[in-house]
Amino acid sequence: MAPATPTPALPDGPAYQQIMGVFAEADAPLRASNVCEAMDLDLAPNNINNVRIKLKRLTGRGILDETEPELFARPRP
Repeated sequence: MAPATPTPALPDGPAYQQIMGVFAEADAPLRASNVCEAMDLDLAPNNINNVRIKLKRLTGRGILDETEPELFARPRP
């Protein structure tokens, strides 16, 4: 039996916990603007860009998948 792959660690910061909470409730892939709305952030370009950077970081760690450009989802088991 193969050993279980360890779950990648979330980066430090409460925003990452909030983002993962949004994805835990989501039933479809989300864009950065959708995540901002779910986190009750203003849809200002600065907020959307900051969330997008965090989503890309989570994708790089294998915590999220970028299913299409700018569209993020939890990996399927």
